[in-house]
Amino acid sequence: MGRMGKIAAHMVLAVMAMLLAQALTSGAAPFTLSGLALAALFAGAALAVEILFQVERSPWRFFAASDGLRLARSALLSVLTFALIARLADVRQPGGLRTLAVAFLLQTALLAGLRIVRRAVHEKALVDALTRLRPAPASPALPRLLIVGSANQAEAFLRAPAALGERYAPVGVLTPEARETGDELGGVCILGAIDDFDAVMAQLRDGGLQPSALLFLTDGPLSAFGAERLGRLKTEGVRLLRRQGLVDMGSQGAAALREISLEELLSRAPVRLDPEPVRALVAGKRVLVTGAGGSIGSELARQIAASGPAQLVLLDAAEANLFHIDRELGEAWPRLPRRDVLCDVRDAARLDLVFAAEKPELVFHAAALKHVTLVENHPCEGVRTNVLGSRNVAAAARACGAAHLALISTDKAVAPASVMGATKRLAEAVVRQFAKAPDGGGAETRVSVVRFGNVLGSAGSVVPIFQHQIARGGPVTLTDAEVERYFMTIPEAVQLVLRAVALSAGDVEPPNGVLTLEMGEPVKIIDLARRMIELQGLVPERDIEIKITGLRPGEKLTEALVDVNEVARPKADGITEAAPLAPLPPIAPEALAALEAAALAGDEFAVRAQLFALVETLRTVPAVEKPAAGKTGGVKAAAARTQA
Repeated sequence: MGRMGKIAAHMVLAVMAMLLAQALTSGAAPFTLSGLALAALFAGAALAVEILFQVERSPWRFFAASDGLRLARSALLSVLTFALIARLADVRQPGGLRTLAVAFLLQTALLAGLRIVRRAVHEKALVDALTRLRPAPASPALPRLLIVGSANQAEAFLRAPAALGERYAPVGVLTPEARETGDELGGVCILGAIDDFDAVMAQLRDGGLQPSALLFLTDGPLSAFGAERLGRLKTEGVRLLRRQGLVDMGSQGAAALREISLEELLSRAPVRLDPEPVRALVAGKRVLVTGAGGSIGSELARQIAASGPAQLVLLDAAEANLFHIDRELGEAWPRLPRRDVLCDVRDAARLDLVFAAEKPELVFHAAALKHVTLVENHPCEGVRTNVLGSRNVAAAARACGAAHLALISTDKAVAPASVMGATKRLAEAVVRQFAKAPDGGGAETRVSVVRFGNVLGSAGSVVPIFQHQIARGGPVTLTDAEVERYFMTIPEAVQLVLRAVALSAGDVEPPNGVLTLEMGEPVKIIDLARRMIELQGLVPERDIEIKITGLRPGEKLTEALVDVNEVARPKADGITEAAPLAPLPPIAPEALAALEAAALAGDEFAVRAQLFALVETLRTVPAVEKPAAGKTGGVKAAAARTQA
């Protein structure tokens, strides 16, 4: 309802209040000429107050209806109880039902008024509310805050006790709806629609109310605001803030505000999934995470800790990383039983001892060497960690009776051109093979392999490299103008990983395919570089040079999530299964032993040759599929669609 509609409704209520009051107190007929005249005069007085105090600017939908209804219920029950007692005791009260009705209204009003005054005194707003005619200007002593989000989100944030603490003074709100312009939320005016952002900012600057910070309450991608605009704001010193995750603003207060990360400014709209399947997977279970100090492993640890496991074991070979994630979890979840284990996945004997002692039910294997160039230059190390380390983890998980093992893989495992991609593709097959019981007897560990693309901010991401180059004044270097990659943020990737594993755990039959995550559309790296330069308030090619250096060994222009011998099948929102067209051949023990011997001996030539030979056996399209041209073409088309 618009402002004029609200004012009209308020006038009707004023007329009704006066007519009702006359009828209740004097007994006179309400619709006489003199009665209507008095009601009209009262409505005129109410209109003057309405215009002066702008009562219509407070949206009706944000009144605390539940509190008001509870007070009215209490008053009504009191009146009914009194009437029942009076009737049983044969006591007559003057005025009859009129007195009861007026008593009900007065009691409701007094109960509500008492609480309103008490809250106003508590919030030190009583005098200000009684004397101020218009919304209060932002406190000049505090940095000004402009809030961006829906009216519901903004009102809930402003109404929460001490939502801003002593840090910011709200100067206005921008909402998606232009019709809400002029409404008032807790004394803070809605200045316009989000689409009018530039115009509102110009008005605030002209009025000397330039905000020091923007708080984004919306969950949408900030890239919609434009990298150039956001970069200009950052250059002007405007802080970009968001709430700290899904927190209760009433209890967290100002500490719940955080700076927006660069990854959030670059990312697309995240996939939102129901967290309940993940809780059902993790809650009450003993969980072990390898590579727990890394970018993916640490986020896995955080989200698993939030789902209430019986115990969380953090395993990593990097001392500093392990220390930091263990301390962080201890501060965030002090009652969570956890243990830090300094261990290298290459050490099979040590892994067996750890798994036997901790007896994990769920194992998330995130430990890996991920830098394409480094692994390309050190193929023996890549094989020892990514292939043999994965074998050790799978064997230890099966030996201790773990119910489920999840391997974190990569899109570079599809048609691998690099040693890193080849080691991860071989690891996908190795974990399945070694999680099975020998000779098919005894219990085996269910395996889920999750394959996804680049993660903003993770180890090996191009983002920190570009940040460093921009900070130095350039140039920003990339290998080819046509290189494109899939991107998502670390929390989103881990959320999808956990959801994929939860779905896999709920299947009757163990999955024989690889679970892939919906990565959206691929992003050209050169476009990513331009956006990052603009986010610093700079102009690409004018302020910062972009330099093409040429493709490196093992690097491809594009990546895919489904290979030529796989077919994509929808699994759930944001998750697809890349199922093999035929059962994969087992890795011969002799071949794996030869690869291990070459890696331990440091024979890089032999490691490369044997590694890619094994990978090709895993990528072979079944001969039975070759005559069916349409079927093979469909697989290739599916792979091409995923790549595009």
